[in-house]
Amino acid sequence: MLAILKTIKEAIVNWWSEFTLQTKLLAAATLAVSLVMSGLTFWAVNTIQLDARLNDTRFGRDLGLLLAANVAPLIAERNLTEVSQFSQRFYSSTSSVRYMLYADEKGKIYFGIPFWEPEVETSLAIKRRIQLPDDYAADADKPMVRQHRSPDGEVTDVFVPLTVDGKYLGVLAIGINPNPAAVISTNFTRDVTIAVFISIWVMVILGGVINALTITKPIKELLVGVKQIAAGNFKQQIDLPLGGELGELILNFNEMAERLERYEEQNIEELTAEKAKLETLVSTIADGAVLIDNNMQVILVNPTARRIFNWEGIEVVGENVLRYLPPSVEMEVRRPLYEMALGECESAEFRILLNQPTPRTIRILLTTVVNQQRESIKGIAITVQDITREVELNEAKSQFISNVSHELRTPLFNIKSFIETLHEYGEDLSSIERREFLETVNHETDRLTRLVNDVLDLSKLESGRRYNLDGVDLSQAIEQTLRTYQLNAKDKGIELIQEVAPKLPLVVGNYDLLLQVLANLVGNALKFTQAGGKVAIRAYQLEPKTNSSDRQISQVRVEISDTGIGIAPEDQEAIFDRFFRVENRVHTLEGTGLGLSIVRNIMEKHHSKVHLVSEVGVGTTFWFDLAVYEEEASQVGKLSTVA
Repeated sequence: MLAILKTIKEAIVNWWSEFTLQTKLLAAATLAVSLVMSGLTFWAVNTIQLDARLNDTRFGRDLGLLLAANVAPLIAERNLTEVSQFSQRFYSSTSSVRYMLYADEKGKIYFGIPFWEPEVETSLAIKRRIQLPDDYAADADKPMVRQHRSPDGEVTDVFVPLTVDGKYLGVLAIGINPNPAAVISTNFTRDVTIAVFISIWVMVILGGVINALTITKPIKELLVGVKQIAAGNFKQQIDLPLGGELGELILNFNEMAERLERYEEQNIEELTAEKAKLETLVSTIADGAVLIDNNMQVILVNPTARRIFNWEGIEVVGENVLRYLPPSVEMEVRRPLYEMALGECESAEFRILLNQPTPRTIRILLTTVVNQQRESIKGIAITVQDITREVELNEAKSQFISNVSHELRTPLFNIKSFIETLHEYGEDLSSIERREFLETVNHETDRLTRLVNDVLDLSKLESGRRYNLDGVDLSQAIEQTLRTYQLNAKDKGIELIQEVAPKLPLVVGNYDLLLQVLANLVGNALKFTQAGGKVAIRAYQLEPKTNSSDRQISQVRVEISDTGIGIAPEDQEAIFDRFFRVENRVHTLEGTGLGLSIVRNIMEKHHSKVHLVSEVGVGTTFWFDLAVYEEEASQVGKLSTVA
């Protein structure tokens, strides 16, 4: 027996494992739905039965009390004939009463409906007694109710004590038939539940069978065929007599397999070579790419290579590539190309400077294209990379490092020299000399600190940091800048002038960055202005301009003017470069040479540009424009820029 059960269990497990995950989920969902519906139905049946039982109980209790109230006085008077007639009429007038029994105080039945027992005790009479429940109370105020099952359903038994003036005369037992409507409803609900449960599973099983015969099997066949095609077996055919879309799909699959088989037999070598060429071209498509054969004939060329070599508008495909390459490039690659065509080398790399059509530096990579077996060379791929920006960045980085090193060397050397002098000869120096040495060290330390801070500020601006642009009150920024430099200007005897238009609108900007711009420009103006000169800050709104999209653009212009030494025309173009200082020419003042470079970067983050007008011996004016802040733009979202 155990072996049979084990075999059945293994068969069920194997059968279940063959189903797909979707089929298993469908079966589980169907089972859950059917169980939920069955549970709800049986709950409804139980609820109906409970309500029917409560109604029967309530009805039986009320009916028993009504009947007992009418017959109790007649029984007390021993008027059994009237009791019999009343009971017969009552029984005949209602179909709910199943039986009525009268028993005396000892439980002996002396009258009953639907049967009659005469009181005359003869030898043929059968004595009957009513079996009262154990918890029946003769002196209870309310009748006792219970139920018992019968072939027609549950019958409600009601036991009503018969009392007159407190005297117990016996008991009246009434049987109440079950509610036929509730019985019919319960049976109907049960039958419908069973029918729905069976119907769900029949539909699911039929759907699964139809799905397996019409969809699953063809799809499995197609899956096997696709795997065979992917593995290179183009002889795969599917033979299923199906119509409709699946039949058309199978027919197209068979045709595809036949065509692939013909292509494989006829052009296998050509397809492999073309595939290798295309893969090489695609792998280098981001840069300039040229594909040539062993005879130096151009096979493919992409737009980037045409632009770099100035081949736009020239048909070079099918021509000798050496005839169209720039002279500097042709001179470098001629010999390596022929060596690669002969198989003497596989790759080469060159860095070449081009002057036409624009000056640029390019890197050229030469790579051989071989067949699938790597036995013969099918061509040469020429990859051209424009590295002009990379070279410029490397040069700028080297120059920046060199400039920083040079600028750091001087203050560090001075600090070290004076500290060593104080350390070795401090006792031989006077207090005035020691104070001068310490002042020089402090001055050089401040210079070094300014340089480091400017380098850090410039690095932050060029690092990609995001700055939020919001509404900025220029009047407040200008007033704060003037307060900062008021004492410095007073010590140098320079007059600071503020000319800000009244009711100046807010501008789009970053308050801290604009404060730094004003501080750098005002600081430079004070530095290069002699005693008795003037430095002025002006801010006013320009007339609105119309852009290309016919939109009015309002701007505020900020000017910083001084009556200083001015900037020579040959210096004005380089004044915003890093580490460029006018004092390099005049040799009177010191600075880091980064202030104006920082100003230019900040203005670029504000989508603006700083301009200057200067004349040697007359003075200099720096100015820039800022867009007026609009409330509508702030409701859409705060502007931001990436440094």
